[in-house]
Amino acid sequence: MIIAGMLLLAAAPFAAGSHVDARDYPSAGAGEAAFAVMERALVRGFDYICGDTFCEGDYGNLRALQLRCAVSRDGGTVAGCLWSFAGSHASVGPFDPTPSVDARTWACRLPVVPGTSLAALLERLRGPDALDTPLPGTDVSSYDALTDCL
Repeated sequence: MIIAGMLLLAAAPFAAGSHVDARDYPSAGAGEAAFAVMERALVRGFDYICGDTFCEGDYGNLRALQLRCAVSRDGGTVAGCLWSFAGSHASVGPFDPTPSVDARTWACRLPVVPGTSLAALLERLRGPDALDTPLPGTDVSSYDALTDCL
């Protein structure tokens, strides 16, 4: 009885609900490698242009943290993607011996068209120009989305 309950609890995160993390589509952990390729391509693109764009302002050390996409469990279509970022600005005042830090986070939506398959998104955003490549079914890139967010 205890083992059956433990098995039920272990399966619970993947058994309920209509959406899963893209890393867990079509089954738990099955999409991890393909999603990591896309995420690394986007992060490389962000890191490459950051110094000339987003990282010129108050948050010069802006970092991409994590990209997550929700996928319909039964159809494999992307319901939405959020890409999180963090940055800070540290300073030392002339009369205060303690440095101060202003830290901030952002959650940026990627404008994925409803009905876009996860396979199409992964294929489209895997190359060296992933950040500037238009999302499937649009003329909007991830870079465009970030300029509106960051």
